[in-house]
Amino acid sequence: MKENWSDSDAEEFANHLHQRTEELYNIPDAEPDDEGLIECSAFIMQDMVIFPRMISPVFILPGPNMVAVLDAQANDETMIAMFLQNPDAEVPTLEDFLPIGVEIAVGRLLSLSDGKSSALIQGRRRVEIVEIVQEDPYLRVRARPIYESIEINREIDALMRTSRDLFEKCVQLDRSLPDEAHIYSLNIPEPGWLADMIATAISFPLKERQTLLLLADPKERLKRLNWLLAQELDVLQLEDEIQSKVQNEVDRSQREFYLREQMKAIQTELGEGDIWMRDIAELRERIEKAGLPEEARKVAEKEVERLAQMPSMAPEVGIIRTYVEWILELPWHQQTEDNLDVEHAAKVLDHYHFGLKDAKDRILEYIAVRSLQPKRLRQPILCFSGPPGTGKTSLGRSIAEALGRNFVRVSLGGVRDEAEIRGHRRTYIGALPGRILQTMRRAGTINPLFMLDEIDKLGADFRGDPAAALLEVLDPEQNHAFSDHYLEIPYDLSKVMFITTANSLASIPPALLDRMEVIEFPGYIEEEKVEIAKRFLIPRQIEESGLQDKEVVFRDAAIRRIIREYTYEAGVRNLEREIGRMCRKVARLKSQKKRYPSQLTPHLVEKFLGPPQFFVSEAERQDEVGVATAMAWTETGGEIMPVEVLIMEGKGNLQITGQVGDIMQESAQAALSYLKAHCSDFDLDPSVFEGLDIHIHVPEGAVPKDGPSAGITIATALASAFTERKVYREVGMTGEITLRGRVLPIGGVREKILAAHRAGLKTVILPEKNKKDLVDVPKKVLSDLKIVFVTHIDEVFRVALHPSSDNPVQPRWKAKKEEKNEEEEE
Repeated sequence: MKENWSDSDAEEFANHLHQRTEELYNIPDAEPDDEGLIECSAFIMQDMVIFPRMISPVFILPGPNMVAVLDAQANDETMIAMFLQNPDAEVPTLEDFLPIGVEIAVGRLLSLSDGKSSALIQGRRRVEIVEIVQEDPYLRVRARPIYESIEINREIDALMRTSRDLFEKCVQLDRSLPDEAHIYSLNIPEPGWLADMIATAISFPLKERQTLLLLADPKERLKRLNWLLAQELDVLQLEDEIQSKVQNEVDRSQREFYLREQMKAIQTELGEGDIWMRDIAELRERIEKAGLPEEARKVAEKEVERLAQMPSMAPEVGIIRTYVEWILELPWHQQTEDNLDVEHAAKVLDHYHFGLKDAKDRILEYIAVRSLQPKRLRQPILCFSGPPGTGKTSLGRSIAEALGRNFVRVSLGGVRDEAEIRGHRRTYIGALPGRILQTMRRAGTINPLFMLDEIDKLGADFRGDPAAALLEVLDPEQNHAFSDHYLEIPYDLSKVMFITTANSLASIPPALLDRMEVIEFPGYIEEEKVEIAKRFLIPRQIEESGLQDKEVVFRDAAIRRIIREYTYEAGVRNLEREIGRMCRKVARLKSQKKRYPSQLTPHLVEKFLGPPQFFVSEAERQDEVGVATAMAWTETGGEIMPVEVLIMEGKGNLQITGQVGDIMQESAQAALSYLKAHCSDFDLDPSVFEGLDIHIHVPEGAVPKDGPSAGITIATALASAFTERKVYREVGMTGEITLRGRVLPIGGVREKILAAHRAGLKTVILPEKNKKDLVDVPKKVLSDLKIVFVTHIDEVFRVALHPSSDNPVQPRWKAKKEEKNEEEEE
């Protein structure tokens, strides 16, 4: 009822409603015939249910229902409400209606402005529909009244009490139900009537209301009603809880708004309010537009709220603002689109780099797989391992350009503090995120190519182990939620392509190394250095020296002389320095208006760069006894290395010199033991070893040497010294020896063969199992050398030593030994 009604208006409306209700009670029920059936006009209901003893308004449209109502009112008859269960039927039949209907009384019609009419209807009793006796102009049906039992036993009494209790709770929670409804239910004595009244008051779904109508047994109806009331109560309690929370939030927001307005007024009086609030508003706007992940957004908003409640001069303002700025400036979703064209990538890599086949192939494989399944592939974590100056870092830049990604680099050399990787806690003064997130902010995208340079130079001390902190960064199973101590929000690093570089894998912890795919950079051979110099180094140095393109030409022989005599490295850094020195010499002559050479020859190399700094190892000039040529691997490439053996009278001692490591000493012991065990094969008396000292020397003495690959070379030099059979000077060898004389495989075959070729050797002896390593050796080198594969040291002796027939004279030490024995016998 409207609040602005006067008392007289309300009284008049109540009298009118009472009058219309009294009219319903004056309509008598239909009388049953001899068969116990009643015949009435049908009132078809489609989307509502009326229960017995209940009164409800209804809208009536012009049509069969209107005609049936007018006839019933003219004859002062009741009607039967029939409920459609198939609303799509064009001409309803008996099967399209519920089998149970309700006898109703229809009150006086009221015409409405939209053409409809309104009337009050009262339910009288349930009836069972038997047949339709008339279809036009409206339906008339015969039905059998259903008489409900009003007997109340203990079970029904308990059901009625439960219904009233549940209904009371629903009335308390549902604001649309008046309190009088519960009072009314307390005064209903019959179980069926109580169930129908509550079913009318609660807004159950239509299907459930029809189900209650069909239950003629009051006990079953009460059971079903209680189940529905329990469900309705659960929903109402949940709504009430939600509404309470919403109201609390509204109250809290209003309180905060009031306090902020007071704070704003105070700051305005102090002259600082407008600027401070503009800054806060700007931060809120940036957070809204940044598209942060849910967790990051909540943290940022919380920090801004803390900031808004502080005075602008509070000491924590700068700390909180810096933290929020870091969250906003990190790339959370921004990313570049990868260029997955394999041919384009191959052209870019070949344009900037010569050689490095393994590394280029791995990148092209990655791009090819990404192009086939762009969403499922993990980012590779590569480790470029090799000597300095071999192009590891510059190749990373080229890969980024080929993929179309941003390139960022962090040097880890000398990092000893874990906080350098993970950052410091915000409780520390001047705290900042670690280098990982600092570099990600600089990258500006979430999928850059991230190069971790010199990962083998990491250190560890009392402040933690930074290598351990990198485990989470480089682990694909963890880096999707990398945790920085400063940020304390999970950050996704799974889209970053990490590439690490190292000069040696020995100092990298095994757990960290296991997370990376290692690609070896073995160092450039001379031919590759010449090509790199011609393609990249010389043009760059000519330009940096102020000379014109093609104004100065380097001859190949000059480049080779620089490589051999002025640099000693696996990379090309020193080579570029020496080329730059020569270019600057020419630039100086040009700037002084003097004549300068346009062709740089080997002769001018020494003139510009001074005397040679290094000397190329060459093969021995003649075959000698006790001298064999080994092939060695160094970080700067391959080298040949003579092994010298000298035998003298003594007490059976073995001496090894030349800064030889433990492994090489053990190889010498193994070689000597094999020779002693097989002395009969060399026509040697075992007792001779007791009176001789053996000295093994490996020049150059100032250079440390180690490894097992000189084993067969030491054995050959020992055999040559004891038998005085010369060793062929043009034969180089490498391989590990066992006590049984077996020859085991070694590493660095490519560099060793190139060193042998460069030194002028003609024959190279390799272990049989190293045959697979020849695929990396240039074909031109292989065509100039004779490669002999061996499995036993006897095969080495047959190839490297002169035959016994070439030395008919017995060894000097043997002749002296026989003379001494004869003298003792005399």
